Amino acid sequence: MITSYPKFSALRLTMKFKILNIKFCISYTLLCLIAACIILDIFSGFVMCCFAVVIHESGHLAMMLIFGSKPTKISISLFEIAINDECRQQRTDLQNLLIVFFGPFANFVCFIIIFLLYLYSGIDLMKFAYVNLSLCLLNLLPVMSFDGGQLLYILLSRRFSSTTAEKTVNIVTFIALFPIAVLGFIILFNSDYNFSLLFVCGYIILSLILKNNRYF
Repeated sequence: MITSYPKFSALRLTMKFKILNIKFCISYTLLCLIAACIILDIFSGFVMCCFAVVIHESGHLAMMLIFGSKPTKISISLFEIAINDECRQQRTDLQNLLIVFFGPFANFVCFIIIFLLYLYSGIDLMKFAYVNLSLCLLNLLPVMSFDGGQLLYILLSRRFSSTTAEKTVNIVTFIALFPIAVLGFIILFNSDYNFSLLFVCGYIILSLILKNNRYF
């Protein structure tokens, strides 16, 4: 149940409200993007992406609840959904690994289910299936603002200091981004201006900037 009416902040450009004692903050830029998608008649594709993201975050939240952790705040912006997890440091590394991993895993399970439905019943939802698979693979990239980077950080912090783990993930992030950017330019120049991979690269860079090197 909703426990308070929405509050609008002109300074932070976010809409705020509470549901079941969880504070939600939704960026106005995201709402503007939704409006633009409706105007440009690409709303169906945007909805599929949103559902895939909801499935992804549901994987994280489900594992958090299994381990007895309830988020106090969920921030939804143009580039990420940030779940405020105050119990992260109190859990074991294995529990944190499972929580991070189950986001991409939820998307992969959704892809498998839709693919099987397509094979045995002919229900054509393959676009939505590929969106889930793409989101799964994207988040498994060893980039510090994605789940893959968080997984790498947890594994490295078991053997090294947090500073060393952060520096290592930063280096791996750069190594991972460079071939993606190069491949994006190659595809752009050898196709009819297909800039989808460059868009992904730009999205990753912007997410890194906005995340401000935040780890656990």
